[in-house]
Amino acid sequence: MAWFGEHWFAAVLLVAYSAVLLHHARIGARSSGSVTDFYVGGRSLGGFVVGVSFFATFASTNSYIGHAGKGYEYGLPWMVMAVFIVLFTWLSWSLVAPKLRHFTSHWDALTLPDYLESRFGGGNRTLRTTAAVVILLSSLLYLVAIFKGAGNLFEYFLTIPYEGAVALTLVIVMLYTSIGGFVSVVRTDVVQGILMVLGSTTIFFFVLKAAGGMGAFPALADAPDTAHLFTLSAGIPFVVLLGIALSGSLKLLVDPRQVSRFYALRDERSVRVGIWVAVIGIALIQLCLFPVGLLARTLLDGVTDTDLVIPTLVNDPGVFPVWVADFLVVAMVAAAMSSMDSVLLVAASVLHRDLVETVHPTAHPVTWTRIGVVGFSVLAALIALEPPGGIVEITIFSGSLYAVCFFPAILFGLHWQRGSANGTLLSMIGGVSVLLAWMVYGPRDTVHEVFPALAVSCLLYVTTALRSTPAIPRLPR
Repeated sequence: MAWFGEHWFAAVLLVAYSAVLLHHARIGARSSGSVTDFYVGGRSLGGFVVGVSFFATFASTNSYIGHAGKGYEYGLPWMVMAVFIVLFTWLSWSLVAPKLRHFTSHWDALTLPDYLESRFGGGNRTLRTTAAVVILLSSLLYLVAIFKGAGNLFEYFLTIPYEGAVALTLVIVMLYTSIGGFVSVVRTDVVQGILMVLGSTTIFFFVLKAAGGMGAFPALADAPDTAHLFTLSAGIPFVVLLGIALSGSLKLLVDPRQVSRFYALRDERSVRVGIWVAVIGIALIQLCLFPVGLLARTLLDGVTDTDLVIPTLVNDPGVFPVWVADFLVVAMVAAAMSSMDSVLLVAASVLHRDLVETVHPTAHPVTWTRIGVVGFSVLAALIALEPPGGIVEITIFSGSLYAVCFFPAILFGLHWQRGSANGTLLSMIGGVSVLLAWMVYGPRDTVHEVFPALAVSCLLYVTTALRSTPAIPRLPR
C-alpha cells in the first residue's frame, strides 16, 4: 500500500496503458482474418503509422537503458552511434522501403526468408531455412536484452525481485501480441512512439537540469577524472566504436522487425510520408538519450554496470520528481513493448511459415503462429533470468549477425539484377564464420569484427553473382 500511495500516478498510467493495449489487441484480432492480415496488416497501412512503428520498434530499452547509459563509459564519442542511427533510418526508407514494398507485394512474400526464396529462385529451401534459423537466433538474443532492460527497470521502480519483473513483462507483451497480430502491434506502436518521444525529451531535460545545465559539459571536459571522455578514444579505440555504431545501425537496413514494416505500406505515397516521420522521431529520441550517460558522471559515482544508470536516476527524487519518474517508467515500458511485440511477431511468423509450413502445412496458420509467440516469449524470458551479457553487447551482436547475413542479399538483391541462392548462402556462411572467428581470435581491440565479416560477406556475394546468370529473368517494376 505504501508504494501505491507514493506512485499512484504510475499505477493509473499503467492501468490506462494496459487497457489501450488490450483494446488494440481486440481490434487486431478482428482484423486478422487471414495470414496476410496477421503478418503484415493486409498491406494496407499508411505512412504515418508505419513511420511511427518503425522508430518505436527500434528505440527500445536498448536506447533508453543500454545506449543512454553507455555514454557514462564511452563519453562524447558515443554520440557517433546516435548520428549513425538517424542516417541509416533515412537510408533504410530511401534504399530499401520502395523496392521491398513492391517486390514483396508482387511475390506475396510475408517474411524475409519467404522473400529471399522468391528473389533468388523459387524452391531453394536451404536458403530459406538458413535465413529462418539466423532470424530466430538473432531474435532470441534481442528479446533477452529487452527482457533484461525491462526487468532492471521494474526491479528498481516496483521494488520487486528481478525474476518477478521479467515475468510481469512477459505476461503483458505475450497477451496483446499473440491476440492482435501486426495490426495490434502497429496501432500500439503509435501510442508507444508518442510516449517514447515525450519520455526521451523529459529524461534529457531533467538530467541536464540536475547536472547543472549546459555548463556541465565543459565542466566535465575540464575535470581531471572525466577529461578523457571528450577524447576520440574515450572508453574504447575510436575505430572499435565505429564498428559498434555500424553494426548497431546497419540492422535498420536489414533487421526483419524493421523491414517487415515496409511490407505493410499500401502505396508509394506512404513511403514518402513514412520517411519523414521515422527520421524525425528517431532523431528526437536518440539525440536526447545518448548524452544522458555522460551527464550522469556529475550525478553518479563508481558505476560498473551502465545498464543501471537510467533506472538509478529515475529512482532518484533529487533528479526526477515522483510524478515525472512515474511517467518515465510507463514511457520506458512502452519502449520495451514496442520492440518486443515486433520481434515476437517476426520470430513466430518465421518459425511457422518458413520452418513448420515448408515441412508440414497446417490447417490453422494464424493459431499456430499465436502459439509460437507464446512459446518464443517464454523461452526468451527464461534465458533473461541469467542473461549472457549487457544490453548493448547482446543487441550489437544480434545486429552484427543480421548485417553480415542479409546486407548483400537485401541491398544488392533489390538494386542489382544478378545474384543467386547459392551465392547468398555462401555470403551468409562466410560472413558469420569470419564474425565468430574474429571475435575469438581477431584483434578486436583494434578492428571491430563487423568490418571484416561484412567485407567477406559482400565479396562472396558479388563474386558468385558475377559468375552466375540472373536468378530471375526480370525483377518486377
